Amino acid sequence: MRIVEVAARLLREQGAAAVTTRAVAQAAGMQAPTIYRFFEDKDALLDAVAEHVFTAYVAEKALAEAGDDPVADLRAGWETHIGFGLANPALFGLLTDPSRTTHSPAAVAGLEVLRGRVHRVAAIGRLRVTERRAVELIHAAGTGAVLTLLSIPPADRDLELADAMYEAVMRVVLTDAPALAVDGTTAATVAFRALAPKLPMLTDAERALLSEWLDRADDAPAVLDA
Repeated sequence: MRIVEVAARLLREQGAAAVTTRAVAQAAGMQAPTIYRFFEDKDALLDAVAEHVFTAYVAEKALAEAGDDPVADLRAGWETHIGFGLANPALFGLLTDPSRTTHSPAAVAGLEVLRGRVHRVAAIGRLRVTERRAVELIHAAGTGAVLTLLSIPPADRDLELADAMYEAVMRVVLTDAPALAVDGTTAATVAFRALAPKLPMLTDAERALLSEWLDRADDAPAVLDA
């Protein structure tokens, strides 16, 4: 829709304050009341803009071909995320607003892309935490890194901050390779959880029982991982 595309351009070039119904209507070559036929207010228009731009970004990430190294793919996804946030500061501010993201299909799809990449890392035995924990840590760190960098004038930004944040999170999330030979039960449990649903010989009841056992393993003291 032209209204959304024009609003997205204003948001990218001038920030959220510039996205008024009057400014969007003028840039789109229409009367301001026309916008209200499609959007209840400015917030609804901004929601549509955020969804439009972020949907395209997530779709591009989802289409990226997986490489031979899931850990390298995870790093590439992080760098793409940091680059997108710094290139779209006003939009990123909208996307990190909890009142918007909880209702955003694009935000949900973006997390699914991250979950898929983390799942591939789990399947090769390189996670020392559960997949859910890894996703939460990486997502929180990525959001925090971008917001921190955006709070600093561009000329003063040290992009190595994002690299340092990634390395710090990976020290918590990843095992040293080869994981299964040195890290005991945790990496093995996480890897087996990632692979178990693909075992064709298991019934639904057996998968449920296996999941229960793996949950117990996650909760048990890591006496063998020391």
